Formats: sequence, structure tokens, C-alpha cells
Amino acid sequence: MNKSSVQTVLQTMKDDLARRLGAIGADLSVALEKDSEERATQVENDEVLREMQAEGHNQIAAIDAAIGRLNDDTYGKCVKCHNRIGKERLTAVPYTPFCIDCAKSFR
Repeated sequence: MNKSSVQTVLQTMKDDLARRLGAIGADLSVALEKDSEERATQVENDEVLREMQAEGHNQIAAIDAAIGRLNDDTYGKCVKCHNRIGKERLTAVPYTPFCIDCAKSFR
């Protein structure tokens, strides 16, 4: 995959996440129900939405970092061991900073 294609994939992913985060933000801004049972359900749902929101922000940060690596010509090299990241891995997770071996070491 060439630099332009990778840039397009990463930007598309980022744009999609930004849209989803906007929808989550809109859901979280809804006032709590007055009924206690409905409110309890809404609070539980809001907790899940907040977790999804945090994960979305983390993914956007990872995508931004990948775009930075793309711009400084280090994209596709593991930030830990500096070996090439496999094509299959980059296809599956285009914003990954780690080769599969280094990623496994974090488990």
C-alpha cells in the first residue's frame, strides 16, 4: 500500500470515529429520566457510552500518531524494535505502532 492509500485509510477511519463520537456525545447529553428505573438504566447505558467514548478518543490518538509516522517516513516500522511491521498486521490494524512480536510482549 502506498503512502497516499494509507493516508486515505487512516483519515477515513478517523472521520468515522469522529462521527461516532459525535453521536455518543449527543446521547450522553440527554437529560436523565425522572422515573428511577428508567434513570438507572440510562445511567448504566451512559457508563458504557463513556467507555466507548474513551476508546474512540484513544483510537483517534493512535491514528494521529500513525499519520505522524507516515509523514516522517517511519510508518510500518515497529516503534519498539524498529523491525518492519507485517503487511497483514498493517492491513488489519493500520494504526498499529508495534510488530506482532512486540505487541505480544505487552500481554
